[in-house]
Parts: sequence; C-alpha cells; structure tokens
Amino acid sequence: MQYRKAIPLARSKEIREDGAIVEVIIWQLAEPVPPCTHRFKYRLFYGLPGQERVRYDNERGKGDHRRFAGAEADDTFSSLDQLLDDFERDIQDWSAT
Repeated sequence: MQYRKAIPLARSKEIREDGAIVEVIIWQLAEPVPPCTHRFKYRLFYGLPGQERVRYDNERGKGDHRRFAGAEADDTFSSLDQLLDDFERDIQDWSAT
C-alpha cells in the first residue's frame, strides 16, 4: 500500500504580550481521519505554557472536538474558514473574561 504525504496548509505560532500562545496547524490529507468525513487534520491552540485555554483538534477514533476552559465537547466541522472563525471567537470570549 502506498501512502501519500499530508500537505501542510497552515502553520503559525504567535506569542502575545501577555505570554499567551496562539498556534494554528492544518494539513490536508489524502483521506479523512475516521470518524471525520473531511480531509483535514488540525490543531488550534490558545493558552499559556502548561495551561490550555482553548483547543480545537481532530484525532482518529474521536473526531472533531473542542476544549474550552477544560471542558471538552464534540464539534461539527463545516469548513476551514468556519473552524478558524470559531477559534478566534473563543479566544475573544476568553480574553473578555
């Protein structure tokens, strides 16, 4: 069986003045990671070193999910644009508290 490599679509890491980290990593895959139906693998993180505030990711067997302030919930993936919008909204919500 021949495997195709993942294609990196985005990779950025920002360290803000308050020490918070915003990291975005997105790959396009040849096939979905079950149980997802889309062909993207991603990890979006906002927090401090050792302190996760917001994270979106998808993993084999678990699918798309979101963590906010330690609480985990399933997430519905509709598009990369919507995923990034949701992530940015959560960062703003966290920063407003």
